[in-house]
Amino acid sequence: MHNPPFTARSISVAEHIDTSVLVTLQEVMEAEYPVLLDTFLVDSEERLRLLQAACRSGEAESLRQAAHSFKGSCSNMGAALLAELCREMEESARRDQLDEAPVLIERIEREFAIVRILYRAERQRWGGPG
Repeated sequence: MHNPPFTARSISVAEHIDTSVLVTLQEVMEAEYPVLLDTFLVDSEERLRLLQAACRSGEAESLRQAAHSFKGSCSNMGAALLAELCREMEESARRDQLDEAPVLIERIEREFAIVRILYRAERQRWGGPG
């Protein structure tokens, strides 16, 4: 069974999610697709906490590593805008320009809040709590 991901409502899904990635993940993961969505959301909460802690610590390399890790996860799951924000954070930390970090963290938090809503809605379409 193949369900096209999402139906756009008040949030412009295409602005936040590359649905072609989700279609591919549905095809590859089949019945495990909902588990993948759940895992991504739980994992992302932890990655966001690590990013916030690294920002508070002021350690550029820790921040770069946390942003790099979160970026990869987001990219693999089609959260394109979130991945781009993490890339910006990674580059900022690589240049040791941490003055930009708090603003980027806020943008990442806001974008993750939207992504979380979208992925929970996607998860509910497949049954279960989401």
